[in-house]
Amino acid sequence: MVTVIAIAGTDTEGSTSVGLGSLPVSTQTPGSTAAPTGGSTSPSSTPSSGGGAGDVAAGKTLFDDNCASCHSAVAGTPSPLPAAPNLAELAPTLDTQTILTQIKNGGGPMPAGLVSGADADNVAAYILSLGQ
Repeated sequence: MVTVIAIAGTDTEGSTSVGLGSLPVSTQTPGSTAAPTGGSTSPSSTPSSGGGAGDVAAGKTLFDDNCASCHSAVAGTPSPLPAAPNLAELAPTLDTQTILTQIKNGGGPMPAGLVSGADADNVAAYILSLGQ
């Protein structure tokens, strides 16, 4: 599934982020199409209690393999990388699109594209489940 958010204008004065670093703005013009990127090694995702379209259990496994070396998923526990936010504490302020954008684009010390496709949906569902 691809979600597209179009925002008209270029003024970002007064805008804020949710502690995930700088999120790049796409310069793709309305009506244009982009080729799909990346792939997924997991089966199709199923709805879960995480609030996203992904599978929370599969997302936890992917998180443990790709994200846990930098991010804590336990409230009150510092992240292994001090610059990386504790996602259990940040989860209640996040939404699926914000998480997917961060995964896709990276930011600060976080590399872009650690997971993609259904894997990214699964990680987003797991992260959202941390705030419940």
